[in-house]
Amino acid sequence: MLQLKQRFRFSSDPNIIVAQYGALKRQVPLLYFLLVVNASAVAYTHRAFAPAYLTLGFMVVMFAICMWRAMAWIYAKDAHEIGVREIHRQLVRTTVLAGVLGVVFLVWSLTLEQYGGPNERGHVALFIAATVIGCIFCLVHLPQAAMAVVLVVTVPYLIYYVLRGDPVYTAIAFNIALVTGTMIQVLLNSFATFTDMIRSKSELITKQSEAERLGAENARLAQTDVLTGLPNRRYFFSQFEEALQTAKAAHRQIAVGVFDLDRFKPINDTYGHVMGDRLLCEVGRRLASTVNRGTIVARLGGDEFGLLFTTDIETAHARGQFLCDLLSEPFVIEGQTVMLGCSAGMAIYPEAGETVHELFDRSDYALYHVKTDSRGGCTLFSLEHETRIRSERAVETALQRADLERELHVRYQPIVCTQTGKVFALEALGRWTSPTIGSVPPDRFITIAERLGLIHAITLTLFRKALTEFATLPDTLGLSFNLSAHDIASPETLDRLIEVIEQSRVDPKRLTFELTETALMRDFDAAVRGICMLRALGTRLALDDFGTGYSSLGYLRRLPLDKVKVDRSFIKDMDELSGRNILFGILGLCQTLELDCIIEGVESESQLRSLVAMGYRQAQGYFFSEPLPIHEIEAAFEASPQPSFAALAHVSRMRAA
Repeated sequence: MLQLKQRFRFSSDPNIIVAQYGALKRQVPLLYFLLVVNASAVAYTHRAFAPAYLTLGFMVVMFAICMWRAMAWIYAKDAHEIGVREIHRQLVRTTVLAGVLGVVFLVWSLTLEQYGGPNERGHVALFIAATVIGCIFCLVHLPQAAMAVVLVVTVPYLIYYVLRGDPVYTAIAFNIALVTGTMIQVLLNSFATFTDMIRSKSELITKQSEAERLGAENARLAQTDVLTGLPNRRYFFSQFEEALQTAKAAHRQIAVGVFDLDRFKPINDTYGHVMGDRLLCEVGRRLASTVNRGTIVARLGGDEFGLLFTTDIETAHARGQFLCDLLSEPFVIEGQTVMLGCSAGMAIYPEAGETVHELFDRSDYALYHVKTDSRGGCTLFSLEHETRIRSERAVETALQRADLERELHVRYQPIVCTQTGKVFALEALGRWTSPTIGSVPPDRFITIAERLGLIHAITLTLFRKALTEFATLPDTLGLSFNLSAHDIASPETLDRLIEVIEQSRVDPKRLTFELTETALMRDFDAAVRGICMLRALGTRLALDDFGTGYSSLGYLRRLPLDKVKVDRSFIKDMDELSGRNILFGILGLCQTLELDCIIEGVESESQLRSLVAMGYRQAQGYFFSEPLPIHEIEAAFEASPQPSFAALAHVSRMRAA
């Protein structure tokens, strides 16, 4: 009994219930058509023997009921429209109705069995058997209804014929009972397979959905910067390519901007990487909160961000400047207020280029120049930039083909004692004269050499020439030589420099290597290791262009320096009180730290008098002498063992004459 109750229990799995409903929508209408056709055939064969209400009357009523139910199933709503709970109620109603209709048709058919002859009686028996079997097949996906039909039809049918005592019909009834019982078992086995298939399908769909979700999540992560949550470089360039193709097809403009934080590295070095990471997150949030539709912002790497403008291109430059100004406003991180700056370069299609590579490269080129000329601004790539690119390409080509030993030479600018006017040191300055493009300024060819990876060869060539020429000058004279960021961070280059010193006739104590703060910031730890290698040899170290960086005080405190060279830009403001105060402050700081202080860029006698009044004892600039070739330096020292800048000026005038 308990097992029978289990058989009539409906599944609690919503996927199975929905699948049952979908199958019944297709099969139940067939069941009603089967009932109507079979019953009509029985009524027709009994029309001459049975009362009209049992044939015509009954069929009219049952036809209406069956067609109504068939149409109801044909036009029933889909499963997603009514929900699982309503589907469950529908399955219960169908099971109950199947039992009720089974009883009705059984009573009707057994009543008709009283009328007619053997043929008509045989037709009734066949009708009951065929209808039960047909119902089982049509209700294969609702075994509860099929079993209800078997119980209310086959069991009474068997009892009825057993009680009649007719051995033929009793045998037929037993055969029908056996067949329907077997079919019910087959039906249950089939339904079990059906439910297993639905569960497997459901599990497969779940796994596929999970796989799709994980795939989408992986794709999102692959295109997202983990730190800031912004799109990353890969996503940016894929969208850039897509937007460019769309713009070409629609003959529209798009703009790309590269934004670089101006003071991020010194802040990162000063406060640590955790603070730096949080600062980048805040920068990302600030950028993301201001961009509008038609703008894509992404972190390209490090402290560099990219923006793609696909609408309102005429305002793209103004929006770029707005973002630079926005990122220059203070950030408050864990109670610490930090000030960044931001510079940006932008390029517009089609004016600046036709490909993603060209546009991005030219926006990056515009960024490079704005960081060099006017930090904190946003500039558009222009015809002037294009002219510079072509000029730089010519320099690149010439530099790659250059005979460095023949084309490079050294000029020397004196460093003077402001009290005596005597020259006590020289700064070696590299010069390059190409046979194809002529003389190239150092600030141009050094930058290009760094980009091309030729800076090490240039440094070594110039240093070797400088030491060879300097060896002819008095031992009381010092020599300063500039190293780039790439040089001080390269152990191989430093080893070669030390090897050149050891092979020369110059005492290492006469040598001073000058480093800019930019060189130190590029890789501070590597720079410290390089400085220690050079100091171990006995050379001295100077911090060049002091005051143009962002963490000078930190470097003065942390590095084993001997000298500071104050950048020439401070002299331009010395006529103002604030400018003079800064110069006083720098000199006082150097005296406190016991560092030699050399002021660069002296160009007039009035400037010199003011600097001497402030207390500056060492200076350098065009007022004393322009950079001179070695033979003119030698001539000055031949004329006087310790020449003054006036003597050098005389030599320079003689050369000009």
